[in-house]
This record gives sequence, structure tokens and C-alpha cells, in this order.
Amino acid sequence: MTQACRHCGNALTRQFLDLGFAPPSNAYLAAEDLFAPEVTYPLRLMVCETCFLVQTQDYADAGSLFDKDYAYFSSTSKSWLAHAAAYADMISQRLNLTGASHVVEVASNDGYLLKNFVEAGIPCLGIEPTASTAGAARTLSIPVEQAFFGQRLADSLSAAGKSADLIVGNNVYAHVPDINDFTNGLAGLLKPEGVITLEFPHLMRLVEFCQFDTVYHEHFSYLSFGTVVRLFDAAGLRIFDVEELATHGGSLRIYGCLKASGHEETPAVIGLLTEEKRRGMETAAYYAGFQRRAEEVKNRFLAFILKARRDGKTIAGYGAAAKGNTLLNFSGVRPDLLPFVCDAALSKQGKFLPGSHIPVLPPETLKDHRPDYLIILPWNIADEIGRQNAELAEKGTQFVTFIPETRVLGDPA
Repeated sequence: MTQACRHCGNALTRQFLDLGFAPPSNAYLAAEDLFAPEVTYPLRLMVCETCFLVQTQDYADAGSLFDKDYAYFSSTSKSWLAHAAAYADMISQRLNLTGASHVVEVASNDGYLLKNFVEAGIPCLGIEPTASTAGAARTLSIPVEQAFFGQRLADSLSAAGKSADLIVGNNVYAHVPDINDFTNGLAGLLKPEGVITLEFPHLMRLVEFCQFDTVYHEHFSYLSFGTVVRLFDAAGLRIFDVEELATHGGSLRIYGCLKASGHEETPAVIGLLTEEKRRGMETAAYYAGFQRRAEEVKNRFLAFILKARRDGKTIAGYGAAAKGNTLLNFSGVRPDLLPFVCDAALSKQGKFLPGSHIPVLPPETLKDHRPDYLIILPWNIADEIGRQNAELAEKGTQFVTFIPETRVLGDPA
């Protein structure tokens, strides 16, 4: 299959990663769905050797991935709520946001972030395509435009007097199939001196720490800083600041504005561009060998589970997260090897993981079963999950993560 790059249009010929076939990672199943056919798609990444945008091969469309049953609610994670509150406080002070300002969040989910601006008396608007999360946000008195974001919607909002002093996009930039249209929409919705902040996982960290489990169909793009600079430039925007964050295994927060804006560029911009160039991120060699590294992690994961079973140990999983589904499906793990996964999200409990068909149970289940090993699938919040389950550790359960390497936390009682 030959595909054109989503940004520059050049043909994609270099494969970066092939994880086989998998269903959409957030397509959780009800009990009755287990007896019906399940749709899977190839899960492959290609790298454009012109603009170096890493992207999935085209198979699944956004409408089927982010439907009315989309089960990801941002407010499930307390650490993410704290991250959002800290950001809202910081950016309000940095930009001097007041009751006369207007904040727009693209992919506002369940209101996890905008509720902080509502509480501060700063007018805001959420843009969110999924009905379940948009409805949750409205219960917090957050106005929501239920739609996918792009240039047409931006032009409509701007014409209605809803241009933004601040546009926020947390973990959405990688999720849009038409990244040029999305970026043009950001430019079209911005006031002359307005600011855009986007947070997204950094491709440099994905490669460095072999975070292949962050690859799933809902992520259409995998972004280096240099590529995002080019994306912004093509839309009449420029990036004037960047921060490296620990979230999601290593993310970037970029600060963008219109090219004619007065925001001054910080040294961090050239600093990160220089670091990416030093690492060779715009060379084909940088992307070679990643497939082998991913397969090594898969093999270690399977070897651990099989040995534990041979030794008579009990195993459970924690976190019905998209990244966990990627790992489980790539590894071919089913309920015979991992009998259940616990998750705090009510929207996932009582359902089954896509592909593996592993049941999702409430966290309270662990108190009765007390497994020897608890495999933490969302390794990026392993510390938070460990604190929540400290009682298990005290009784001998060991917590295990597998990316970037196998880590067994805690000693048996």
C-alpha cells in the first residue's frame, strides 16, 4: 500500500514499526459482543523521509475511532487532574487571563481542564466530538461544541466572535487524521496576540525508551519538535517556546502564535531543535532497528508471564489503557495468561478489552484475589497506581512494568 504523507504529500516508503493486526484500542466490548466478529486493522507506522512526520498507515477513520461509546475519561487519573490544575494556574498568570479573555480547548474531553477556568471566572469553550465526554463536561457548566475541530469550524467560531486568547490542545494533536487542516484551524481561531499551547508525546522519547505501546490507531501522528515547527510554519504560525514534560513517558508543551505576533522566542526552541538534530532524528538511520527492540520487549513480557504461571504464581493486570491493549494484542495475551484487568473508570468496568477479550473489573476485586504479581499496563502512572494499591504491596503483591524494561517493584512480605 502506497500512501502520501499527511503533511507534505510525498510518498511513504519507509516502514518504522509493524505491530500486526489489532482492533481500535478504545473499542471495549460488552459481553454480547464476544460472540460477534471483531474488526481489526493493520497497525503500522511509516516515516516520511522528506518532513519526517511519523504516521500510521491509513485504514481506520476518525469517526469510527471516536464514536459515542468512546470510553476514555481524562478525570479518571488524579495525577492528570493535578497536572491540568497546575497548568491552568500557570497559563492564567503568564498570559494575564481575566474575565474579558476567552479560552478554547480542543478535545476538551470531560471538562478535566476547563473546569479550572470556569472556577476562576474566565470564559471558555470546549470542543469535543464524543457525546459521552461532552455530556460529562456540560454537567460542570462548561459550554461544549460537539464536533471535530478543523478550519471550517474555526472559521465559523471566529465569525461568531469566539476567537481565542488561548487555545489549548492536550494529547489531541497526534489524534487528528488531517493535521494540516487542524493546524490551519488553530491559526484561524486565534486572536492577533493569542497563544496556542499543545501537549503531545515526544517522538524522541518514544524511540529512546522503546514506548511502542503508545502506538495505536487513534494516534495518527508521532511528533518530533522539528516536524511540528514545520507544520506550524506552513499554517502561518510559529513556535516561540517549548517545555519538556514527564507526562506520558516524555511529552512536549509547545507555545505557538501567529507569525506577526509580538511573542519573543525563547532559547529553548533552538536548544531542542539542536538536540533533535544531534540525535539524527532527520535521518533514516534513526528509525532503523526499532522493530527489533519492540519484539524484544514483547518476548520479555511473554517470558515473564509464562515463567510466573509455571511457578504457580497468580497474575492480574491494572489499567485498561490503550497502551496496555497495544502490548497485549501485539503479544497475543488472552485470558488464559492474564485472567483479568482492573480499572477505576466506571465506563470500562464490566466490559472486555478489545482483541484480547480480557475482562475489566473494579479495583476492589484485587482485595479478594490478591495476586502475586500485578502488571501495571499504563506504566506512565505506575507510581500513582502503586500508591493506590499500597495495601496489596504490604501483603506481598509485587508490581511489574515492562517498558522501557522489566521492573519488579516491591519485595514479597
